[in-house]
Amino acid sequence: MSEPKDFAGFPPTEHPAGHAVVIGGGIGGLAAAALLARSGYTVTLLEKQDTLGGRAGQWKSQGFTFDTGPSWYLMPEVFDHFYRLLGTSAAEQLNLVRLDPAYRVIFEAEKTPVDLPAGRTNVVELFESMEPGAGKMLDKYLTSAEETYTMAIRHFLYTSFQSFRSFLRPEVLQRLPKLARLLLQPLDSFAGRYVRNPQLRQILGYPAVFLGASPFTAPSMFHLMSHLDLSDGVLYPMGGFDTVIRSIAGLAHAEGANLLTNSPVTEIITAPSGRNRSRPRVTGVRFTDADGNNRELAADVVVGAADLHHMETTLLPHHLQTFPERYWGRRISGPGAILLCLGVEGSLPQLEHHTLLFTENWTENFDRIFGDPSSVPEPASLYICKPSQTDDSLSPDGSENVFVLVPIPADPSLGRGGVDKAGDDRIESIADAVIEQISSWADIPDLADRVRTRRTISPGDFAMDLNAWHGGALGPAHVLKQSAFLRSGNASRKVTGLIYAGSSTIPGIGLPMCLISAELAVKRLRKDRSSSPMPEPLTPLYLRSGDRVSR
Repeated sequence: MSEPKDFAGFPPTEHPAGHAVVIGGGIGGLAAAALLARSGYTVTLLEKQDTLGGRAGQWKSQGFTFDTGPSWYLMPEVFDHFYRLLGTSAAEQLNLVRLDPAYRVIFEAEKTPVDLPAGRTNVVELFESMEPGAGKMLDKYLTSAEETYTMAIRHFLYTSFQSFRSFLRPEVLQRLPKLARLLLQPLDSFAGRYVRNPQLRQILGYPAVFLGASPFTAPSMFHLMSHLDLSDGVLYPMGGFDTVIRSIAGLAHAEGANLLTNSPVTEIITAPSGRNRSRPRVTGVRFTDADGNNRELAADVVVGAADLHHMETTLLPHHLQTFPERYWGRRISGPGAILLCLGVEGSLPQLEHHTLLFTENWTENFDRIFGDPSSVPEPASLYICKPSQTDDSLSPDGSENVFVLVPIPADPSLGRGGVDKAGDDRIESIADAVIEQISSWADIPDLADRVRTRRTISPGDFAMDLNAWHGGALGPAHVLKQSAFLRSGNASRKVTGLIYAGSSTIPGIGLPMCLISAELAVKRLRKDRSSSPMPEPLTPLYLRSGDRVSR
């Protein structure tokens, strides 16, 4: 990684658009760095960890290569739009393959797994085979999901809600009654209007977990997720999701951004503004470099793409916090998670690339995760990824790469994970129980004996390594009061020039959402209040002397 440039001696007008510092090297920070650099800013990205990627991490052991975060490639048009902004495409950057079946579901009460095939027609036929009449109802459900998704893309995802003009367009106004119902009705009860079979309701409701919520609290607006996995289908980038991170990091570097690891930011620096002395503006950051030296870096703009709670409550003084601790006291965290990386000897035909295990007592499972008091579900509904089925480069010959995500309460006090059972006793005990559950439900009686390497990651690790609020695995939950314009905004209301990106802010959780959040940060700097994606490719932005970030 290159050394940071000291900008202190150069006025903003000597650079095309000014100096920008990005805090955090997850996908949102990397995307922001790339777009800012292409816009004409001189960009330095500062990442706390020794690798880039944030939650989208990677771990290697004994010939196995594990993704330690996101593993579903959905909303491909969002990725492609982002790449086209930078003059390339997803097809040029990634080797994407379509999964068929898209995923497998194993139900606690059933011995026979259900495979969700690729293609809408095939999924409709599957639902019909499980409940007479459900196929026709699913077709209606997916039509509604597609319409809602299209509406979201056109009017609600690519906006910072600085202007509500998009709500006044005829296309939106005529759908307002339906949109209101979708916001107020929970996803599970909405799905229950279409199918009665509890297993089918679980299939339609589980995407809420990927939004950091429960199907009983997530607005039914998010039934749009079923358009993505059941109609559009599920893709996989060969080489794993680290290839996505490396491609975006490479593009940011090619645009001229400096990407620095082992460089935690310790303070956001401000100074009185010439225009409004009661509202200071950002002037830079303090950070610790890879050699342990305390450094300062001047900036006209700071884009905070790390955990929003951490940046607001730790890097800013209390009087400059838009989202102080009392704000977070009224917020709801998404779930925590225990992640298991298992290198397994031999093949595992009982598992697909994506496999979901659903408990019979669906309500209790989520009540234990999100309730007060909370507790770890046992048994737990969980997710298994076996990418070596699709990509044999991820494991040694004759073995399988298995990644398990178990949603649990967001509670760092549960402990930290470790390598080969070196984590805290509570975490390793939960991991043992999960391996036993998979062994029993998927009929792999010798699974535990075949594990050759193992790592656990827990809420304590998310809190320590990523500064994650409550040790959450995803970010603030997508309940009604934390969705769309009710979610934490992407600009400080007390510091001019301080912008936010990433899963903590709008539009929300997930890799595509983080890419959009980076674009929203740049749109705000360009004073672009539209609700549509920026034109492709992105053209440089040249600020006139004295221009400042839009409020």
